[in-house]
Amino acid sequence: MKKYIYSSIVVLMLVLGFFIGNAVSNRAQAQKMIINNGQVFLEPNKLDQLLLLLQKGYVEPIDIDSLTEEVMTEVVQKLDPHSAYIPKEDLEMVNSELAASFSGIGVQFHIENDTVNIVSVVSGGPSEGIGVLAGDKIVEVDDSVFVGKKINNEKVMHTLRGEKGTQVKLGIRRSGTDETLHFTITRGDIPTYSVDAKFIIQPEHSNRKIGFVRVNKFGEKTYTEFLSALSYLRSQGAESYIIDLRENSGGFMQEAISMANEFLQDGDLIVYSEGRAYPRMESRANGSGRFKKEKIVVLIDNFSASASEIFAGAMQDNDRATIIGRRSFGKGLVQQQIPFSDGSALRLTVARYYIPSGRCIQKPYQRGDQEDYQMELLERFNHGELFSEDSIHFTDTTKYYTKQGRIVHGGGGIMPDIFVGRDTTLYTKYFNQVANRAYTYQFAYHYVDQHRKELTKYKTWQSLEQHLIKADWLPEFIAFCKKKGVEPVEKDINISRPLIQRLVNAYIVRNMLGDEGFFPLFERDDEITKRAVRYLTEGK
Repeated sequence: MKKYIYSSIVVLMLVLGFFIGNAVSNRAQAQKMIINNGQVFLEPNKLDQLLLLLQKGYVEPIDIDSLTEEVMTEVVQKLDPHSAYIPKEDLEMVNSELAASFSGIGVQFHIENDTVNIVSVVSGGPSEGIGVLAGDKIVEVDDSVFVGKKINNEKVMHTLRGEKGTQVKLGIRRSGTDETLHFTITRGDIPTYSVDAKFIIQPEHSNRKIGFVRVNKFGEKTYTEFLSALSYLRSQGAESYIIDLRENSGGFMQEAISMANEFLQDGDLIVYSEGRAYPRMESRANGSGRFKKEKIVVLIDNFSASASEIFAGAMQDNDRATIIGRRSFGKGLVQQQIPFSDGSALRLTVARYYIPSGRCIQKPYQRGDQEDYQMELLERFNHGELFSEDSIHFTDTTKYYTKQGRIVHGGGGIMPDIFVGRDTTLYTKYFNQVANRAYTYQFAYHYVDQHRKELTKYKTWQSLEQHLIKADWLPEFIAFCKKKGVEPVEKDINISRPLIQRLVNAYIVRNMLGDEGFFPLFERDDEITKRAVRYLTEGK
């Protein structure tokens, strides 16, 4: 009899284990399990019951789908700052941000005076093949007017992107003609790139060549692009490398791990993650890296986040690279994307990232307090952290150690080995007004639009810059800004002249020659880049 009872208990436990395990593995909603006459039921929770009661019994008809969307968003906002509910209509756009390509017409644009202005046309893309030109203005889409205050970046991208093979009809206004030109464009695959720039820096009074690589995100093809860039720079004689991760908000962790593997020794820890229901998972270098001996500098700033911090942290904690710049953002939470049957998805935080020294990258936060978390960067500015290393406040006083025993700081983000504060000596009220309102960028587009034929003669950024210096466009810029409502202040303009000239010249070069011309010119006078070059050439 005892044997029979024992066997029955074992069977019952196995059955219960099966149902419980199945429920957990399928990430069922929080529900109560009821056993009745040998059958297992999942009882709806209060939220399910509320929505059902509203749908069936409320005095007036309710759009229950719309209400559910609001509830989902509200609930997830009560969690950490990086968990997110993504509605069906936004999911494709969100996922495409890190994809290797998307389907569209192949133009870069900016909005000025409530009008979409085409800055450049993607080489080999659908728009180039049909005759669309840089400088064109989109005024109609599918025979409907497409100008006005309701036009924004999101609406333009949503309108111009679409399923491959579908068509969109554009009405174009072009300089030199009064008529509206019409083009029917068939959408196609438009590649997206993670590596903005790769070029050689040749310091003055030095024979050393430094390879510079700027990575803007960690997408599906980032590692492949990055390795190709390093190989190209090595073929050009690069002996050391600057890897620029400033303003890189992250992306796929595996791409950062693969990049770090290129520089580390076999067995070096790169990153590990751990969560309440997420066992510790480690990633280590396998020794196959092709750049394990070259001298490396990594540039970061307060907008470098997530995968950027994993890479920089692995380099710092393994004493493989010198980190230069300002303290990074501090995003060390792991999200898992969980799809719903209606096409929406939940990005749920399931673990935390830790770099080799044991530091958690994530900065402190209060659950459900999104506003303070987003304002934290502004608080850093107000406290002077962007200007002085002494203003940095570490919330974690624990001592962490690198592979060679150097002390490094925790408390959120990666603290650089060499801090470079913002130099505000050339900043004035006038410059802040014209820069913050993007008039430097807008004027550059306006100038190119007026002088495009003349500017096309210059094929390198060096020759184009020399032309712009001789052209002396500053009076035209001052008049442009005055028309926009910013009165000229002679004293301020004289102080900020080098900054204004640097920005506008670089933007003009970008409009004409793309990022391959923009970044070498822009980085030449950048304080953090100059500090990195000095470190690599002089060891200072």
